[in-house]
Amino acid sequence: MSALGLSEKRSLDSVQVGDALPERELTPDNVQLFLYNAALWNAHRIHFDEPYTRNVEGYPGLVIAGPMLGDWLNQCVEEWLGDSGRLLSIEYSNRAATYIGETLTSGGTVTAVDQASGEVRVEVFVKNAAGEVVTPGVATALLEAQ
Repeated sequence: MSALGLSEKRSLDSVQVGDALPERELTPDNVQLFLYNAALWNAHRIHFDEPYTRNVEGYPGLVIAGPMLGDWLNQCVEEWLGDSGRLLSIEYSNRAATYIGETLTSGGTVTAVDQASGEVRVEVFVKNAAGEVVTPGVATALLEAQ
């Protein structure tokens, strides 16, 4: 497995199947969640009204918006690529709710490298503190050969 860090120049030649992307720990707070949802014009009360979220919807706390998890996956891949490549596509699915106060971890593993096209396939994830994958996904990136 490759040991390139985030600050090092990445090339197609330096990436191997099995390489792990650096993991990122994320602990969003209610201000970050509110601002994110305001930018999206997402006014669902489960993202900002804790009494409503608990008493009416039955959640244990404010629910982190699904698109925010997807954006963290995108950031994980983009930071790993740096200026050496570009993200072509990303698909993900939110499988479980996550809540303010939880520490989540994003990361991924290279699952395919196509030397001819320069495409790299990465299985990405967001895990909760129990290590359960709550948001799995697949990203395809393009890297140049050295």
